Amino acid sequence: MSKPDRFFASVPLLLLATLAACEARTTVEPADLVLHNGKVVTVDDSVPEAQAVAVRGYEIVAVGTDEAIDDYIGPETEVIDLAGRLAVPGFIDSHGHYMGLGRSKMILDLTTAKNFDDIVALVRDAVAQAQPGDWIFGRGWHQEKWDRVPEPNVEGVPLHAALDSVSPDNPVVLTHASGHASFVNGAALAAAGVDARTRNPNGGEIVHDAAGQPTGLMRETAQGVVNSAQGRASEQRSAEEIYAEQKQMVDLAGREALQNGVTSFHDAGSGFATIDFLKSLEDRGELPVRLYVMVRGESPENLNALLDQYLMPAQGNDFLTVRSIKQSIDGALGPHGAWLLEPYADMPGSAGLETTPVARIEELSRIAWGHGFQMNIHAIGDRANREVLDVYARIFADSGGGTDRRWRIEHAQHLSPADIPRFAQLGVIPAMQGIHCTSDGPWVLKRLGEERAQTGAYMWRDLMNTGAIIANGTDVPVENISPIASFYASVARVMNDGTAFYPGQKMTREEALRSYTLNGAYAAFEENIKGSITVGKLADITVLDKDIMTIPDAEIPQTKVDLTILGGQVKYRREL
Repeated sequence: MSKPDRFFASVPLLLLATLAACEARTTVEPADLVLHNGKVVTVDDSVPEAQAVAVRGYEIVAVGTDEAIDDYIGPETEVIDLAGRLAVPGFIDSHGHYMGLGRSKMILDLTTAKNFDDIVALVRDAVAQAQPGDWIFGRGWHQEKWDRVPEPNVEGVPLHAALDSVSPDNPVVLTHASGHASFVNGAALAAAGVDARTRNPNGGEIVHDAAGQPTGLMRETAQGVVNSAQGRASEQRSAEEIYAEQKQMVDLAGREALQNGVTSFHDAGSGFATIDFLKSLEDRGELPVRLYVMVRGESPENLNALLDQYLMPAQGNDFLTVRSIKQSIDGALGPHGAWLLEPYADMPGSAGLETTPVARIEELSRIAWGHGFQMNIHAIGDRANREVLDVYARIFADSGGGTDRRWRIEHAQHLSPADIPRFAQLGVIPAMQGIHCTSDGPWVLKRLGEERAQTGAYMWRDLMNTGAIIANGTDVPVENISPIASFYASVARVMNDGTAFYPGQKMTREEALRSYTLNGAYAAFEENIKGSITVGKLADITVLDKDIMTIPDAEIPQTKVDLTILGGQVKYRREL
């Protein structure tokens, strides 16, 4: 057959192929939303990068090239031109305090105070606006971040007389940035009945001056003494007032999350009453972000009686999941509450606080196991982490193993080198916060000394090298909710003074992104429905104005969230 003959003979075949391709295109059901002309980092090893994504309803239906995804554009499709911007899976904050975040927006913000005098001035202004007897609250102070030590002081913290001078009649409660201590004035101490004779509660300390008088610093569980007094004062509020306050907390926290690209939030944790409130909001479609709530603050009797009723695994486009218990075994390093194997370098008379007895931790953990719940225990000091690992190991051994429970240690900040391999060996997830490393770094050496800091503080690389799966977050409102700040801390470990905190423990950018997406989903048993931009998963996507996977380290903190997409809906769009 001649060349022309062969050409004309192939024309019908070419025509049929073209018609078939056109027909295939026309049979694709249009998407509701298409993102194209961008860089899509999927965190899906089967398709690591793409240019475009198609969404129908609340699910991802296609990921690929612009040309392939253009087939999904119909007359009603919303099309967003990424213009080269980076799209990543919606960020998952794997440890924070959701209602606490909302409340922090309703009280005095002490995070930017340069010294205690600044705080006194803020309280003075608040008193001028308050009614006589009103309680005044604030949060975010940290004595290690002040530019000068107040005088007089005990352990670097002032005496309550400084607050009394501007608020003699209004009780004042100022919570430490960590949440593990509070500084209160004389009116608050009086309302709580605290004086020189008041004994320390188990797991807490009422700090005294040289004369034996309370200074106003309430460490760990001692905060509960004042909180109880405030609770009694607030009992006069109506149900409508309480509801309005709680709803405001939910909305303010949701707004902060969405503005920062956070689509899922692990709340650590809430009691049954709060969960009931959140469930009522979910039923009405009023939860702003997806919540993975850990049950906290309930007695063993309540847990045994009610846990099965509160099991809420993720289904469909769920916004509320409950399948874990939260407990704390120690405090925080800043206020000397973390439980250590050896005393503090800067407080040789103390090795921290066991805020919940190990026996109670084991009792609650066995209840969790018996009801098929995940156990998530706050442990910051090396002694606390060892005790929790020991409890977990005993329970796992008694069960005979083989069950995928994904139990967690929240924070896992300071570890004995001998305990680092045990996380992977036991299948325990260290739910850590990148930002804590660089925020705490300037004073960690003061608390621990150089050897313990270098071999045991924020050991991300060593943990990952043993096979542990790290889930990242912020512990908001302890730190700002920004995933960008925590991502930067994870990959650079650079502190405010420009130096790096033991940079050998850094994550790669791919590891850091995974820790904030797919690993967070895994830590909540949700890796099959979220955590990567994958066909069939929830359409939770965050769009950034810079490519945090390639830009120089120093530019990462300037990155902005341009879009937050939740369940296929654009919930936040930055004004340019």
